[in-house]
This record gives sequence, C-alpha cells and structure tokens, in this order.
Amino acid sequence: MRLIASDLDGTIVGHDGKISARTVDAFAAARAAGVGIVFVTGRPPRWLDPLVDQLGHEGLVICSNGAVVYDLGQRRVLDRTTIAADDVYAARERIEQAFPDARFALESLAGFVVEPGFLDIESIELRELAPQWIADVLPRRARVTDGVEEEIPDDESVVKFLAKHPTLTPDDFLGHVRGLVSDLVAVTHSSPGVALVEMAPQGIDKAVTLARYAERHGIDAGDVYAFGDMPNDRQMLRWAGHGYAMASGHPEAREAAANLAPPFDEDGVAQVIEGVLASGHDADPPSPAAPSPEPQDPARA
Repeated sequence: MRLIASDLDGTIVGHDGKISARTVDAFAAARAAGVGIVFVTGRPPRWLDPLVDQLGHEGLVICSNGAVVYDLGQRRVLDRTTIAADDVYAARERIEQAFPDARFALESLAGFVVEPGFLDIESIELRELAPQWIADVLPRRARVTDGVEEEIPDDESVVKFLAKHPTLTPDDFLGHVRGLVSDLVAVTHSSPGVALVEMAPQGIDKAVTLARYAERHGIDAGDVYAFGDMPNDRQMLRWAGHGYAMASGHPEAREAAANLAPPFDEDGVAQVIEGVLASGHDADPPSPAAPSPEPQDPARA
C-alpha cells in the first residue's frame, strides 16, 4: 500500500459533515507509515473544509470528479480541464427537450451559477447546503455586448455542468441523461437522494486524473487502495489494484469494485486501512516530494 485514494461523502464523510475519530486515526497511522494520501471527490475546491479541519490534510485533492487538481495546503488550483461552451449548450438543449422540468447549474473555478428553480430549499437533502450554495451563486453575466461576443475568463470556464429533475429517481434520470449526452460529456451522479446528474469534460473522471497523479509519482495501480460509494467512483475502483466499494454504497460502485469495505456507519475505510497496516506488509517509505503536476493542455471553454 503506497497510496490511499478516497472519496469523501458517504465514504469517510457523513451527512453531518463529520469524519469519525477512528477514521481520522487510521489516516494518521497510514501517513505515519509512509503511505501517500490523496482525496478524490465530486466536491469543488471550496467545499474541502472537513479535510483541513478534521484530518489536517494539506496535500493534493482531485476535485469535481477529476476536472480539477487542487493543492489544499497552498489553496491553489494546479490543473483543470474544462467543458467547451458548445458542448454545455448542446447538452442542455438535449436534456431540456426530453425533460422540460429539468433545471441546470454550472460549476466554475469562480463559483457556482444556478438558474431559478435549481435550488429547492424545501428538499431535505439540500436544506443544509442551501445557505452555502446561495452564498456562492454568481450573477449571470452577459456574454454579448453590442453584438460582440466576449471572451469568458478562464476561471469562469465550466468544470462541471449539472442537471436536476424534480420527480425522477436519481438512477432513472442518470440512465436517461447518459443516453442523451454521453457523446458530449462524461455523465455520472453522486447524490443518493436527489435526481442530480453531474457532467464533466469528455474523457475525464476520477480514475483518469488519479492515474496521471500516480504515474507522476511513480506509483503503480497495484499499490493503490481506493475507496468509494457512488457511480462517480466506478472507474477509480476498477483502476486501483485494491478497489473497495462501501458495503453501504450504490450498486454500481459495488459491482465495479473487486472488494467490499464494511459499511460507512461501521468505519469501513478505517477498518481496511487498519487491517493492511497490521498485516505485516510494511508500506514503502515516503517518496521524495514531487514537483507540482505539469499543466495539461485541456480544451478551455
């Protein structure tokens, strides 16, 4: 075990935003044993406070389902891959034609832009997040002035496009949207209780960016222990030599992984880490500090 790659919500972070003391201790023990740690999440960089406040993590975080690489210690974006504006418009048009009740939002490095009706503050799942989401909402900006199209600033380019439906189940909506726009964007979801589909740049997911990180640090997939619980973790769990889906997780995650960790409520990730550390298979010594990842050449919206 040279690297632990863990999802956050439903894997080590509960609905209350807390990480258990046992899990905190397990990650501390792994770090002390020389194991590298990277977190891989659908969250944007601004929602990483639990990692700092509870785990004291100051390393790398792969955010927005692989579209953003973020240095938490320096609070700095190292890399991003954005969705072309034409693909956003085309995806929205197709989804809206099939589902007129759908509502949309855009995630950029500058913040979160929603259209009216996207934030349902009456929803139990969103009630706790609504104040934070509302605080991050950016005003819509005109992109055409006097007939001249303005260039979108780089930090406002889209790294995640979201669609929400008021009545469908999360899995039903995901299945429909995959069929509509998979030729334009990568489609997944990570919310167990809301029909909220997350769209990333084509060819980008957690596994792609994690694999690049591991290669850059000379770590083989066989030495990676990955943990996740939702469809947006599938590719990462398949890629890692030791992919663990939470027993409490989504069926798509469980089917993708070769191994099951005990449920979230039983500190499943901590149990696996503790078992590996206690097995007598010493972790490799820490690798020398690697330079920041070289900027890629992503398509920018």
